[in-house]
Amino acid sequence: MNNKYTRFALAALVYAAFAVYLYRPYFKGFGSLRLQDLFVANICLASLGAYVLSRRWIAGFAESFFAGSIYGFGPFAIGLAKFHPTAGFLFASIPWLFCPAVFGPEGKWKPLRVPLSLLPFFAIVLFFFLSARFGLYPIPIMLKLHGADLAGLLVPLVAAKRNMTLVGFYHIPLASLIMGFSMALPVGRLAALVPLGGLSKGGILQRGRILKGLAVRRFGIVAIFTVATILAFCDSFFDISPIIWLAVSVLYCSVLIGAGMQGLVSAGYADRKWILFTAIAMGVLAIVTLLLATKYFQTFAGLGSGYARLSGEAVPALRPAGILPAAGTRARCPRHTAKMYILGAITVAIFFLMALHRTPYGGAKFTAHLLKTALLCATMGLDIFLGARFVVDRIL
Repeated sequence: MNNKYTRFALAALVYAAFAVYLYRPYFKGFGSLRLQDLFVANICLASLGAYVLSRRWIAGFAESFFAGSIYGFGPFAIGLAKFHPTAGFLFASIPWLFCPAVFGPEGKWKPLRVPLSLLPFFAIVLFFFLSARFGLYPIPIMLKLHGADLAGLLVPLVAAKRNMTLVGFYHIPLASLIMGFSMALPVGRLAALVPLGGLSKGGILQRGRILKGLAVRRFGIVAIFTVATILAFCDSFFDISPIIWLAVSVLYCSVLIGAGMQGLVSAGYADRKWILFTAIAMGVLAIVTLLLATKYFQTFAGLGSGYARLSGEAVPALRPAGILPAAGTRARCPRHTAKMYILGAITVAIFFLMALHRTPYGGAKFTAHLLKTALLCATMGLDIFLGARFVVDRIL
């Protein structure tokens, strides 16, 4: 019990420290409480809410921690800083409002979880209704998601630079998202292709408590995600800004990223096909981002030229250490931009090579698990750190 609260306090401390680090240069200190300081509080509350919610399905602390980080420090959350701070507070409250349904009634009262799962939707409607009554419109009511905005899933930093709607999850977390979606597939004739289908063959969940439940595969959760995503594309009704519905979809994907991290770390020989698929997908993304930066693909949503100019902006902190060379010719720019995807592909490829060997036992298995966890956390942490700092610099 004490260990649970200790981990919660540790996550809160790290979230708060990172939020202050990101915003302090723009707020000139936090000596007195001001409205703009709510941005920091909103990000911390959002991250903690996603962290707590993810514990329903994710056993590992590190995976739940990064699920909260993706939700609270992702491009969409940081992008809300362009609007009134109350919009960020609504975003931060959504994972907490799902907690009564997730951790709520048991036994004969379990059907009550269905109406409880609608609390976030009612809260959004009530929030905008009251805001309109007081003449406050925290987010433009005509702001909605467009098809072109989905390009931000692949190139979130360019989307931030071009003031597009931010819907991405940075770069390396996409590998965990791919694995998370594969784990969420229903069991059927494709069960043998899904990591969870390897249970009987010594797959991801053979040993230990990897996931606390399989509710991520339930129809209700997928339905909530689908409805929220569709509403984000629709026109406004009841003076509600359609883009806020995307917060539910972002929360769903953030939890899947945490579950996917745990799947990648715990994957064994039976899951090698899906690990290989994830590694190939990351390699393809790296190639695509390189092509987007060439003159042959500059017409695609205007992202090519934008990515070509990001060579000296996305990862400036790496240059003083000599990891990346100084910005040079245009031909060298795309390679710098795609390094995160390449790093993700290499990380997953290492996991694939480790999975080719039969599952070790005892201390060897524990050591391999620690190594994979450390490697994945390090790469994702670097990606989130650099990406969040870049987005904040562009938004504020």
